[in-house]
Amino acid sequence: MPVRMIDTDVGREIAGAAGFCRMSGPVEVEAAMHAARRGTRRAASSALSDRQALWAFALGVVLVTAGVLLHLPMFLMGRMTHFRLAGMPMGHDMLAGMGFIIGGCAIAAYGLLPRDIAKQVATARDLEVAAPEDAHLAWPHWQLMGALVAALVIDVMKPAALGFALPGMASEYAVPQATASLVPFFALVGTVVGSVVWGFAADIYGRKASIMLSAVMFVGTAICGAMPSLAWNIGMCFMMGAAAGGMLPVAYALLAEMMPSRHRGWSLVLVGGLGALGGYFAASGFSALLQPFFGWRILWLLNLPTGLILVLLGRFIPESAKFLVAHGREAEAHAVMTRFGARMRAVTARPTPSTGKVHLTGLSLIGKLAALSIAALCWGLVNFGLLLWLPTDLLAKGYSMAVSSRLLAESTLIALPTVFAAAWLYSRWSTKWSVVASLAITIAGLTGVLMLELGLLASPVLPVALLIVGTNGLIAMVLPYTAESFPLRVRGRATGWVAACTKAGGVGAQFLAILALVPALGVSAVLIAIPTGLALILLVRFGRETLGRDLRELDGPIASEAF
Repeated sequence: MPVRMIDTDVGREIAGAAGFCRMSGPVEVEAAMHAARRGTRRAASSALSDRQALWAFALGVVLVTAGVLLHLPMFLMGRMTHFRLAGMPMGHDMLAGMGFIIGGCAIAAYGLLPRDIAKQVATARDLEVAAPEDAHLAWPHWQLMGALVAALVIDVMKPAALGFALPGMASEYAVPQATASLVPFFALVGTVVGSVVWGFAADIYGRKASIMLSAVMFVGTAICGAMPSLAWNIGMCFMMGAAAGGMLPVAYALLAEMMPSRHRGWSLVLVGGLGALGGYFAASGFSALLQPFFGWRILWLLNLPTGLILVLLGRFIPESAKFLVAHGREAEAHAVMTRFGARMRAVTARPTPSTGKVHLTGLSLIGKLAALSIAALCWGLVNFGLLLWLPTDLLAKGYSMAVSSRLLAESTLIALPTVFAAAWLYSRWSTKWSVVASLAITIAGLTGVLMLELGLLASPVLPVALLIVGTNGLIAMVLPYTAESFPLRVRGRATGWVAACTKAGGVGAQFLAILALVPALGVSAVLIAIPTGLALILLVRFGRETLGRDLRELDGPIASEAF
């Protein structure tokens, strides 16, 4: 029967990759395959077993939630002053709540810790899971994509909300805009730290547990909405960035492991694009609906319900097959791999040139890296600079916060269909020219912002829609395209460098804001458009078409053993 053949094949892969088939007798092999077939009946109800203590994770979630709730009386005390809390003393309930949050996060982290960390890390290094080229999309793939889109919407919403909270924050604390810019600056620094920390954490905890643990920390940062001083807000925003910083790379890694290779490109673009667009729409929408009644602080308190939703979404995210194999749960690994049509293989050392350390060389590779790095920097300048400054600029033009938030929300709705178009173009038309098109649309949006500042446009909806279309398409495509454009020996470094550039652009923009060196919005648009145009030209010259091409062409023969 075909189903039995699939079970047997996957059982042999798991047994072979984990070392269970390195035996001479057929009885042991048959036992391993029998355990694998039994996994399809056990499903994934125990997906978080082999942790130190699941009760500890549940207790940690309860403690963190209780710690946030203990801050709500402070928030409600400000209802007679439109929830302005600056200068109010912190009560014992708030201090106790902070203790609950710190202790809850530590207990949750302990509860999710694998029982055999060394074995988990070794297996993550020595095994590779990927779906075959010809695997078909099934309901579990769509379910995973839906869960990751929702997770990324929640993840992106908080940095996007900074722009809508800054005007009210600066007004309440009676500080100049440059001082208030310390909040997004440290939030972005937190995302950089989080990207590094969660990369290591994913190897230790597994990807599913990493997402759930970051969600618990995300819940704790909701108390930023009740902090009575700017210094506390800055500290909480740093923690928020650190909690959220690793979500995108972990989500991309999980998709790359579970999606068939011929569907990987468009699925990464679609999930990344919908997550970014949905996050900005949620931030602007909640600002338009809630900020007129509850002030800017409500945008932070939303971390409580959205973070708990993120914890619950963990139910729809599969445990990594590598984690399951590392803990001897071959049957459950088989069940996960069968659901997603994935295969497991051992990773062997690839021969390296005798000259020693390999560097990124050649005009084509350097030109390509320069193009993608500049594009990533420009994305950071727009997303964490221009778009964060835009609500303040609209307020200066006489718009209310509710109206400016509504206009920006309308812009995201206009941009929504283009996410699906970008995914289709990237997978069916051209990878290179899709990235080029996103840069061109970004330049058009920056031109629209300049026209808005010159009085040639009456409404910001069109230029903002173009900016959102261009930048969302760019961030959704630039990392997958980078990974497809460089040889394996430098692929990790190149992709990591370009990802760092996306954060560096935002940190640089906010550092200029702290120094009060940000020019007028129209001038900023011109200054960002120039390097964006340079990136476009370099990409046209040095970019390569990756659609339909085997990445092994960049490396030569593959030196790995598949099971």
